[in-house]
Amino acid sequence: MSNELSPEKDYTRRDFLKLSTASAAAMTIAGLAPGLAQAKTPVAGIKTITLSECVRMTPAAMAEKSAMVKKGYDYLLKSCNLISDPTYRSVSLESLKNPTPKIMALFPSNSEKESVKKELVAAGYLKPETTYDQFLPPCAGPLKNVQPFSATPGSGWKSHHAYPGGLVTHVAVFLKSALGLYNAYDDVYGYQMNRDLIVAAAMIHDAQKPWVFQWMADSSCLPESPIAGSGSHHVLSLAEAMYRDLSPELIMTIACCHMHPGSPAGEAEVVGWLKAAGIMSGRDPIRLGVLASDGKTLPLPRRQEGFICHIGDHDYILTGPACQWMVAKLGEIARRDYGMSDADLQGKPFNSFRNYLFSQASVKRLHQIWVEKGEGALTETVKAIVTV
Repeated sequence: MSNELSPEKDYTRRDFLKLSTASAAAMTIAGLAPGLAQAKTPVAGIKTITLSECVRMTPAAMAEKSAMVKKGYDYLLKSCNLISDPTYRSVSLESLKNPTPKIMALFPSNSEKESVKKELVAAGYLKPETTYDQFLPPCAGPLKNVQPFSATPGSGWKSHHAYPGGLVTHVAVFLKSALGLYNAYDDVYGYQMNRDLIVAAAMIHDAQKPWVFQWMADSSCLPESPIAGSGSHHVLSLAEAMYRDLSPELIMTIACCHMHPGSPAGEAEVVGWLKAAGIMSGRDPIRLGVLASDGKTLPLPRRQEGFICHIGDHDYILTGPACQWMVAKLGEIARRDYGMSDADLQGKPFNSFRNYLFSQASVKRLHQIWVEKGEGALTETVKAIVTV
């Protein structure tokens, strides 16, 4: 049976994990036999490269080489094309193919940046010491793609999916999880939510990560500054959605990805992000219809799609810690078996090393090998992917 991610069949979260487990098992059978270091066949179809080749590769080249990232990106494109609403379909495809920060048209000079900064600081959404480039990352212009969606990390350097193509794999799992819940609610409770809304929100909820998490010369990514208590990419994505005059239903669903409005405290966070995005986009959230008339809650009654997308976004709960654990373990392996110095471990050699391993095999797949087979098997797997 094929393990392709097919949008024609919405797998449940359990089905998705079964596919991942099957892939990991195949990797174990193919790559962890005795004499792995001398094996000619790359681990699970991953091309073996040398450390020097690895260090010379760009993050974008690593993502392009990854079968995992390609499969995920193809799935996202196919899923976008199945959206029936033409506006949702168009904006979703654009987020994958050309994620430009059009909102930067509002900030042609430092004068406009200073004005919006003062307003954000006065509202308590931004720290006064934050620089322009920290809350509005550098870019060549509102119509310039900072970097491909397919090459972007899924989050910050020490957080979830922190590797080239991590944004693709994060969104793929998000969408699979959310659609699994959508189908479960239909099967068990006998009703359907707005499927197009769920798919579109999954596609564009992190649409500004290519802008925020730019790759740097040392193969790490730009650090992210907070806005309104969340990573800046979230508020910037909401501001971009407001600036593009997307539907209030879609904007609200995106807003709920980071927190659900099921409690007063949770809803207050969502309201804060929408208000901060309103300041940055020059739009009034109440007039847009994304906040109730008193500005204290979402419009009542609250839509359910936001809750589903909030749960779908939770792949980070495992991937964030797994990334930190694996980076520490890879540091030990890099020092012991690849001769990396302290300076190497803090710079491009190790950053490139971890980027290639994670982009080809994923953080969680390597972590599972460590869990199930032990450190020796993990080390041999690493050596089969990147040789000295």
